[in-house]
Amino acid sequence: MKIVYHEEDDTLFIEFSKDPIVRDETLSWNLNIGYTAAGIGEMTILDAQKSGVYPLQIERVISEAA
Repeated sequence: MKIVYHEEDDTLFIEFSKDPIVRDETLSWNLNIGYTAAGIGEMTILDAQKSGVYPLQIERVISEAA
């Protein structure tokens, strides 16, 4: 997995797989998903910081043993 943020144009690129992209789909004006034969390969999000997607916040859930 690779995550790259381009500050100059506020674009967030997330690569899940290095497999070839076989289909691109635009879900909204600022979200594009590239699909591989096995599933989602990459996502590109425009205006990432402006729309609240970046910086990423990762939530870790720790379960308590009973």
